[in-house]
Amino acid sequence: MVAGKRGHGIWTPANVVTCVRVVLVPVWAALALWVGPVVVSGGSVEAGVGVAVLFALLSATDKLDGYLARSRGEVTTFGKFLDPIADKLLVVAALLVLLAWDLVSPWVPIVVVAREFLVSGLRMVVATSGTVVAASNLGKWKTATTMVSIVALLLSVALPFGSAAVAIQLAGYTLLAVAVVLTVWSGVDYFWKSREALFADEGYEGSPEHGAAAMFGSIAGAGEALPGVASEGAVTAAPTWDDCVRVAARVLEGARECGLTVGTAESCTGGLVEGALTAVPGSSDVVMGAVGSYAVSVKHHVLGVSENVLGSVGPVSPECAAQMAEGARPALGCDVSVSVTGIAGPGGAEPDKPVGLVWFGVSDGVKTHTESEVFPGDRDEVRLRAVVHALELLERTCSGHVLHE
Repeated sequence: MVAGKRGHGIWTPANVVTCVRVVLVPVWAALALWVGPVVVSGGSVEAGVGVAVLFALLSATDKLDGYLARSRGEVTTFGKFLDPIADKLLVVAALLVLLAWDLVSPWVPIVVVAREFLVSGLRMVVATSGTVVAASNLGKWKTATTMVSIVALLLSVALPFGSAAVAIQLAGYTLLAVAVVLTVWSGVDYFWKSREALFADEGYEGSPEHGAAAMFGSIAGAGEALPGVASEGAVTAAPTWDDCVRVAARVLEGARECGLTVGTAESCTGGLVEGALTAVPGSSDVVMGAVGSYAVSVKHHVLGVSENVLGSVGPVSPECAAQMAEGARPALGCDVSVSVTGIAGPGGAEPDKPVGLVWFGVSDGVKTHTESEVFPGDRDEVRLRAVVHALELLERTCSGHVLHE
């Protein structure tokens, strides 16, 4: 279930801050162009410093709106759409101002804008395969160095010419060079991590075609069929707890065969996946434990889900599922981990996230795979279906290790 959902509209405090940032970006750009570089225009030093300070404050509002959205449980679709646009608008506006002042070469904003377009396109393509490329620190460092370099360059032309202004400008250009390198590097890194999904065949296992029907068909095993599942794989009723335990037994058997340990990171299932595994006698040699990350704060502080993911796409997302699974492995000391995050109901739905939507992630230290399902039924049925699906992902991943050895 989505943590902190309160039935709010789009005009939350976080979204108001984001909208204010969007409105103030052209105002700031007009002010900066009017003031001009003080060392050239002979304008007021105070006005030039004010331009730099205002830019720094606008940059800081990115952290503020993210904090407000998460702390108040008010992550909205509108905010997830507008926030990244506001960030990129501010950076591009600042680079164009510096370009107008002949402080940067035209290729700098071109590289920055091209990278953002390409990575945004890659995200859409990769998302269709169900694979999530976890956010790396390269992007964070790229953003930080870009913002600081812009502030430094703005200050350098606001101060009277002297050793301090020269030193600040040199620092600004150095950081800007680093930011450009990180911009290109992070883009190449994202492309490299996305290569499997980008060049996969149409039958790639992460594609949306591999849904609940395929999942229930695969877990049944040779000659078996789960209660409530039609022969063609259509779900007619939720599995029972005994079904969950039966699938869990197969997971444990497969993990033992390849010498793997497993763990879980659970939100909407509240520990039921681990419960099914530990309901099987002798499971302690395979199951390392579980992280019950029902709260957003636990997802962030214990599993390492980034604030950017939680603030931009929310806890019910492929990005969050991927980072939950990746964070569970070191937290639990296991070889393979599975994550579950979704909206079990009866409330919590959003326009693009209905009740029953569950995202799953599985990580083995080499690859992280995600996929989603929209399960029918009431809260209990959604949770049981999610448990079986998560167990099947563990079974499939462990079997993959056997096949690749």
